[in-house]
Amino acid sequence: MTKQHYKTSMFYMLVLFFTWGFLTELDGALIPYLKGLFSLNNFQAALVQFAFFIAFFCVSLPSSWLLNKIGYHRGIVVGLLVMAAGSWLFYPASALISYPFFLGAIFVLASGVTLLQVAANPYVARLGAPEKASNRLNLAQGFNSVAKVIAPLAGSYFILRGLAGLSPDQQAEAVQIPYILLGTLLLTLAIIFSFLKLPEVVEVPDSDHADTESIWKQPHLVKGAVAIFLYVGAEVTIASFLVIYLSENIFPNLAEYQSYITGIAAKDDQIAVFREIGARYLPFYWGGLMVGRLFGSYILKFISSQRLLLISAVTCIILMLIFNVSDGYLAMWLLITTGLFLSIMWSNIFTLAIADLGPMTSKGSGILVAAIVGGALIPPLQGLIADSYFGLHNSFLITIGCFAYIAWYGWKGYRPNQNPSA
Repeated sequence: MTKQHYKTSMFYMLVLFFTWGFLTELDGALIPYLKGLFSLNNFQAALVQFAFFIAFFCVSLPSSWLLNKIGYHRGIVVGLLVMAAGSWLFYPASALISYPFFLGAIFVLASGVTLLQVAANPYVARLGAPEKASNRLNLAQGFNSVAKVIAPLAGSYFILRGLAGLSPDQQAEAVQIPYILLGTLLLTLAIIFSFLKLPEVVEVPDSDHADTESIWKQPHLVKGAVAIFLYVGAEVTIASFLVIYLSENIFPNLAEYQSYITGIAAKDDQIAVFREIGARYLPFYWGGLMVGRLFGSYILKFISSQRLLLISAVTCIILMLIFNVSDGYLAMWLLITTGLFLSIMWSNIFTLAIADLGPMTSKGSGILVAAIVGGALIPPLQGLIADSYFGLHNSFLITIGCFAYIAWYGWKGYRPNQNPSA
């Protein structure tokens, strides 16, 4: 592959990472939007993330099989088409004002994202020198985070803005035009990619020892899948409840924000205003991930990926412990700051987990992407805790267990064929 061809291919991959990052983080606006529209509790609102991330569990392994049949390039086109279909399903869901229909549309959209994830992550990892795979994934994840910074602002403006005082029918219409436009853009992108000449990453045909059973005998992969499960769960649950936490626990208690609800008597309408404001702070969380991932490519020149993973996880534990005994602005910014140290976890776990898999790389990638189901299960679990007597503030402690395991993986668990006595 020529240097120019490599740069062109990387550019298109960065476009893909940006695209699914934007659509994924629109959930940050959808959760408070749907919570208000359908008067949901925290657990019910977290089902948005369940519907989105359960697709990774259901679709990732079939996606791996599909990619082996049609190739990475065609798989990307199919993924974009499925995402477009999911976006357009938001129109009938909003017309019927049906929460289950919304969840179904989210699942279809996420199925397309899953196929892109299974294709694009190993594609980027293998699009160049193996020793620089973490750097390339950090760069790509950085562009993914740029989209996640922009998405909450777009969601706040196009979805959450001006909902106070509107009828349910009027509130439901807020998502129609944005998602119709997104579906159209995704279709356009699919057409463009179908005409691109991207180099195909060709896997070596599976040997007799590279069957379905043997992939589970790779300890660093299996432990890495658990780490991905917990990482995504922690990242998503913080993002899922950040806007709700600010709108219900922080802003109502700060005099600075009382002017925003002057003349608004109904508490639900006050919370609706605070949700719109809270969505403006979510980009700071994703901005931390963006900065960390872009800077992470540079840091990895001086420190091993496993050591950086360990340091980041331990730092997140410390931040969450201090957060639990804090309130007001300090609690808000501690929660937001975790994004900076979460930033490099995905790419480092992923590259450590698929190391030395050879012809089983696509299967390993499918397993790791399936582990993204952590984003489906941990937010509802936090929602149950938040709805109990523990409250929303204390429910964030669930992330400490996630970070503790990730720290262990960066310390010892990443080692291929690890000797138990080592």
